[in-house]
Amino acid sequence: MVGKRARRVPFRVGSLAAALLAAGCGSLAITDKIDYGSVAPQRPLEVPPDLAPLPRDERFQVPAVASAQKSPAAAPRADPVAPPVAVARIERDGSQRWLAVDVPPEQAFEQVKALFLSVGLAIEREDPQLGIIETVWAENRARLPQDFIRRTIGRLLDSVYSTNELDKYRARIERTPEGTSEVYISHRGMVEVYTSDARERTIWQPRPSEPELEAEMLARLRLRFLPAATAGQPSATLVAVAAAPAEPPIARLVKDAEGARVIIDEPFDRAWRRVGLALDRGGFTVEDRDRALGIFFVRYIDPEYEMRERSKQGLLSRLFGRDAKVEPQQFRVALIARDGATEVRVLDREGKPEAGATGSKILSQVAEQLR
Repeated sequence: MVGKRARRVPFRVGSLAAALLAAGCGSLAITDKIDYGSVAPQRPLEVPPDLAPLPRDERFQVPAVASAQKSPAAAPRADPVAPPVAVARIERDGSQRWLAVDVPPEQAFEQVKALFLSVGLAIEREDPQLGIIETVWAENRARLPQDFIRRTIGRLLDSVYSTNELDKYRARIERTPEGTSEVYISHRGMVEVYTSDARERTIWQPRPSEPELEAEMLARLRLRFLPAATAGQPSATLVAVAAAPAEPPIARLVKDAEGARVIIDEPFDRAWRRVGLALDRGGFTVEDRDRALGIFFVRYIDPEYEMRERSKQGLLSRLFGRDAKVEPQQFRVALIARDGATEVRVLDREGKPEAGATGSKILSQVAEQLR
């Protein structure tokens, strides 16, 4: 479903990468390019029903964005105090970055949640046992132009402007064998586009994730683990990150007599990190994971499966507008080490190979995110 476009002045901006590059190569600065708590949107958000990565299930659907200042999840609260002796460092494997911090996941979880709230992002989902925190969809108001009129009148005009872009973040905290934490932050984006040349109606469509936003969030999170006496020093506001080299493709989708699978030309540990981020960026709901067995337990709803289930509701349900919820299917994404490489296969909820079209779609999405 699409709606008539609200009367807001669109303002498009480029990727945050340009701002980061302008700040200088070789370092990642903490900038003022993030501000999600300024204003709530004035129109409902609808997603086209034919988008596989963003099905119309409540766990995936783009909700009405609420200002973090108005959300109960973002109510004023005492900031958790970071351990003064914690060692936090940003590590990188190719183009992937994560924060390694010498505290248990329980402490890291609270700091990640406090980070999201501090930049104006309300929390949509939090699961301390799984170590997952997910934010609402929100508009980055820092991307609006700071012209003379807006600086003079202030935020009274904020409701007039729109970037036509939305961001959503998911943080995943992994426990290391030493009992410390690895924090991964993934970004997903949506962009509002016109449905015709008449420019009367709009829909929301996925846009590529922005690793630069993920990196800035990690840099901000790192500061939360530093002692207060050093947090304001210049050395604490910069995180050394070398320019990511161009990488050859390391993942490919294979379909042969052995079945469909994704082959990652990397050992298991590195492949586990990559697949975890791919699932996060793809919007899958990860219900559980078992690194020892190499399995992610995920929920996914195939649009074709959803249409078939809805067609079974009958004419009466549709006439009275009773749109029954279609429960997502449960799958296992299994990683298997093979001669220095790693295979990724999709299994059904019972652990048997998923040879249908849905399994192929999941593998295609994972392969796309791994490129």
